[in-house]
Order: sequence, then structure tokens, then C-alpha cells
Amino acid sequence: MPQDHIISAKHLSRADIELVLDRAAEIAADPQAVSDRHAGKLLGMLFFEPSTRTKMSFSAAMKRLGGDIVDMGPVDQSSVKKGESLADTVRVVEGYADALVMRHPLEGSAKMASEFVDVPLINAGDGAGQHPTQTLLDLYTIRESAGFDDLTVGIMGDLKYGRTVHSLAHALTTFDAQQHFISPESLKLPRGVRYDLHEEGAAMREHTELDEVLDSLDVLYVTRIQAERFPDEDEYRKVAGEYQIDAETLAAAKDDLVVMHPLPRVDEIAPDVDETDHARYFEQAHNGVPVRMALLDLILEGNL
Repeated sequence: MPQDHIISAKHLSRADIELVLDRAAEIAADPQAVSDRHAGKLLGMLFFEPSTRTKMSFSAAMKRLGGDIVDMGPVDQSSVKKGESLADTVRVVEGYADALVMRHPLEGSAKMASEFVDVPLINAGDGAGQHPTQTLLDLYTIRESAGFDDLTVGIMGDLKYGRTVHSLAHALTTFDAQQHFISPESLKLPRGVRYDLHEEGAAMREHTELDEVLDSLDVLYVTRIQAERFPDEDEYRKVAGEYQIDAETLAAAKDDLVVMHPLPRVDEIAPDVDETDHARYFEQAHNGVPVRMALLDLILEGNL
């Protein structure tokens, strides 16, 4: 089904997801085949929050398709500093580009912005809301590393504020995956997310300890505790550093367990895990380029 905008993983069907992943695999196998497919096209970059992987991989993706980017630049050097509204900003920038990518600290901002533009808008993260393109590259990494058959996934860390978690959990329901959510009580999935997952028929359980489920997992998706999302610094300090894994932790896991992380990490995955066969998080980050190339290709062609 054609998508004018990519706002939430909830709006992507299994067919949509598989279309993107299949195109990403084709591009990864022969990137030169699409190296000038979108020559002359421009992608508008509006990042109201810091970003390394998402911003750089979208930029690389557009350029590797033969196009280029126009970047709003740092917020404090833009007209936002002068009081310009988000609606006015996106209305202006859409006149300079064929599609827009936006990250913003407020949940729901991407949906609101999409109502003011006629070019496709891609949500690159809206506060604690959704991050659908991260989910696509996560699913691509899972498919390439573990497959989707009889899949059991553990998602651990900040489940309350983690937008990557919210998006991935919704998408995994379309692949009938068994999901285990591991977090302190204070960082459990938000009630609304849990309700939606139950309504979607998700096979899910919640835990406070990783060792309850580690030996059954095919994929362990670790997230950092996000200090910037906590309204109270004291609450953050209570849970900071509570969930950490190292190579010794993984001795109890399956030999072929895949460990993923959307990055950046702080101390939740020890460096000694990097040297194990479980680690996939750097490969996961690199997969952002072919996956976002595939997404942009399909959107600019009007095929998604």
C-alpha cells in the first residue's frame, strides 16, 4: 500500500517491510546498480536532536543513490532559534527537497509535521515515540543473522522511553516472534504500547531478570538507559547501570545468539562482548545504509 509518509512502524505491513528488506538485500549485493538512480534529487535533513548513525547513514544513502542533501544544520543556527514554528520550518524546507527526514524531541512531532507538507516525510525519531527506519535496519539484521522462523527475541533496558523498542516490538508482531521484555519495574513498556501489542496478538512476556530467559533467546536486543528522557535525574540514577552484560553473562546463552544494540552504548554492553561471535551491533549500524537506500529508492519512485 503506498505510503505518503513513514511515521510509525505500526503503519508498515509485513508486505511493506519485506519489500524494503528485499530491496536492501539487492542493493547490498550490487550498490553500483543504483548509484545514479536518483541523480538530481534532494533529501531535506531536519534534525532537532543530536544524531550520528541515523543522520550520517541517511546522508550516505541519498548520495549513494546519486542524489544529495540539504541540511537545516544545528538548531541554534537556524530560524528555530528566532522562534519559527515546526509547521513553518517544514513548509519552507519542503520547497527545497523531494523528501524530508526529521528527528525531533517531542513525541508526535513527525505526525504533526507530515500534515503540513506534500513531499514524503520520514520520521527519524520523535522523542520517546517511534523510530521506524531503525526498526527496518534491525529487522534486516535479524533476517540476515537469525532468520524469522520460530524467532525468540529478548529486548532489554529502557523500555519506557526507548523509541527503537516501541517500533521494533510492533514490527515483530507481524513475524509472529516470541518477545521477552526485560527491564526494571520503573522502565517497563508504557501501558499504551502494551495494550497495542496485546491488541495485535503479540506473544509476549515481561521480566525483571535476564537470566530467566537468556538460554531461550535467538536475539538479545540491548538498549541504554536514556538519561536525556528522564524528567527527574534522581530517578535516572536509581536505574543507571542496572542492566549490563559481558562475555561471562553470555556463557549461558545459545552459541548462535545474536546480540544487537541501536547504539550509542554507555556501559550496558562490555567491550569484551565485541570480540565474541554474538556481537552484531556494528554490522547493524552499517546496515543502515543499504536499508535507508532501499527505503528512499522506493519512496522516491512512489512504490512504497
